[in-house]
Amino acid sequence: MVGFAVSSMFFHEYPLEEIFQYIREAGLDSMEFWMETPAFWLSGLPEDELARCMRAFPELASLTIHAPILDLNPTSVNPDIAAISVGYATKAIHLASRLGIDLVTVHPGRRTAKRPPGAPDFERFAKYIRTLEVASEETGVRVAMENMEPKVNSLLCTPDDMRELLDREPWLWFTLDISHAMNSGIAVVKGYIDLCGDRLVNVHVGRAGGGKMHLPLQEDRDMADILRYLALIGYGGNLTLELEDRNFSHDLSSEEKILLLSSERKFMQRSFASSTVL
Repeated sequence: MVGFAVSSMFFHEYPLEEIFQYIREAGLDSMEFWMETPAFWLSGLPEDELARCMRAFPELASLTIHAPILDLNPTSVNPDIAAISVGYATKAIHLASRLGIDLVTVHPGRRTAKRPPGAPDFERFAKYIRTLEVASEETGVRVAMENMEPKVNSLLCTPDDMRELLDREPWLWFTLDISHAMNSGIAVVKGYIDLCGDRLVNVHVGRAGGGKMHLPLQEDRDMADILRYLALIGYGGNLTLELEDRNFSHDLSSEEKILLLSSERKFMQRSFASSTVL
């Protein structure tokens, strides 16, 4: 059954317990917890505190984890940066295992220079994939690769590229980032769903427009169409709102964020449910 979730980074400025509380107040079912959520990341990764919050808010079920990505690049030309980036991805997988979370979303990395990726970049990517596979086998945690926005140095930014990777790596899963894909049009979003829907386990929900990504849905017809399309293929994972709070005209209060998420949740629920009448 589909779940309605939000990234913990939408409440990045708050303590962990308040983040859980606000997400519950918005009426959401779940959360994608970013390891880089400041209250966690800047406090030495207090795993016991995160576990305590999970126990205190059992109604937020089916949590997922997003591996660290800020300042990191697992396919970097700098071997030290690549090594620490891969290390944090595997750390996220092992953290998920200890917390009883069964899904971690990872990024593919990118070519360091703003040029098309070449053979050396894909060789580093292959080593990264092998390390992720070992960690997944050791823990039983599913690992889902996320599609990137179409940039010259992106490794995975087309449906065909993602399908090729999934065919090559039968253990790997797929996280669809709608906002990343929408930069190429709604047909590309549906292309990801058509080609990779059999391995789709998480969806990052957000609009793109005006050169910005991770915008609120705002009753957008294209977003409603995509959500209906997901329902029609029988998608049953989380629909995870990934919204950038710097895209708003002012700093939102916690109350404003809760109200916004509640409204976005209702729109997602209506859109997803309306597939039955198409």
